[in-house]
Amino acid sequence: MTSAALPQTLGRLNVLIIPDKFKGTLPARAVAEAIALGWRESRPADKLTLLPMSDGGDGFGEVMGHLLGAEVRESPTVDAAHRACIARWWWEPKGRIALIDSAGVIGLAMLKPNEFHPFALDTFGLGLVLREATRNGAQQCIIGIGGSATNDAGFGLARAIGWEFLDSFGRPLERWTALDQLAELRLPENFSLFETCLVAVDVQNPLLGPRGATRVYGPQKGLQPADFDRAERSLERLASVTGKKLGKNFAAVPGAGAAGGLGFGLLAFLSAQLFPGFEWFAEKSGLEDRLKSADLVITGEGAIDESTLMGKGVGQIAQRCRTLGVPCIALAGRVDLKKPGENVFTECHGLTELTTLGSAAKDTAIWLQRLATATAAALKPSPVQNRPSSSREARK
Repeated sequence: MTSAALPQTLGRLNVLIIPDKFKGTLPARAVAEAIALGWRESRPADKLTLLPMSDGGDGFGEVMGHLLGAEVRESPTVDAAHRACIARWWWEPKGRIALIDSAGVIGLAMLKPNEFHPFALDTFGLGLVLREATRNGAQQCIIGIGGSATNDAGFGLARAIGWEFLDSFGRPLERWTALDQLAELRLPENFSLFETCLVAVDVQNPLLGPRGATRVYGPQKGLQPADFDRAERSLERLASVTGKKLGKNFAAVPGAGAAGGLGFGLLAFLSAQLFPGFEWFAEKSGLEDRLKSADLVITGEGAIDESTLMGKGVGQIAQRCRTLGVPCIALAGRVDLKKPGENVFTECHGLTELTTLGSAAKDTAIWLQRLATATAAALKPSPVQNRPSSSREARK
């Protein structure tokens, strides 16, 4: 199946703008607004609907909090390097739901490049936010875990909520890279945090092995090949002791390797359930009906590459559009689709068509607006008297 062609009649179109964030530069809502500003420059008559999206990565809390009408809360905590910070989370009082975005607490984007080695980072601060949400009355917690700076498999988080990790002499372990000495795991007394904890993930990787957290995602966070053995030994020992203590091999669960093994940690230490973040977004936003009513869909993220088509939200938007016969244009910081068959988009454009990568990263909103203006201008409208009111009607 090929991607849908652009509408044959280009009068007033119903355009659905549904991008993810441009990682490290613009959140999803700002991306949608920049695209809309640029598009109106060339096509002011089009009806634009903005629907920022998230599949569980950076910006998950803001996107889903907006869809659920949740209130913004702030809590003092520490980042992945244990520096004091204030983290935002979202509170939906009717369902007593806490929405938490891990990237806003222990995110890689919160650190300067090469500022800390991953061996010095952990998820402790995220555990503090979970405790604060409980104190505020949350009974259900929904966490988006993409974009983390950590590779500790939730060790820090577990310590923050009361778990103890001891070596063979009964001494507490305080760094995740010492977990190869783990001998005993102790549960917190009177442990109760949430009635349910749901974790939005966008990958299916296990915790260990060639497709695991360390080898697949560790390099994005600063791990070098020389670090892999030490990291893997620590996580292997954690998985082994935890499995024996709790009676389940959490390390093999698809998604356990997400966010540096945070998926594993939440499964094991918080009895969480993992679910596809994009599917939850699609359900809560009424995505299917929105796509069906659109004449044109515009999506995008920082980089359109092979990983986009491996379960990420933007790739899933394109696949759904292709199934429904709705044209889908992608706008990105850069486009790196090496095989022609990989491109499921009707059109795909990058900011690097207009400027350098450095300039695009510095002034993303400006260049994105210009790219949207140029993309809209390239659509050639038909005479008004020769067209139906929308190409959607023409498809009926």
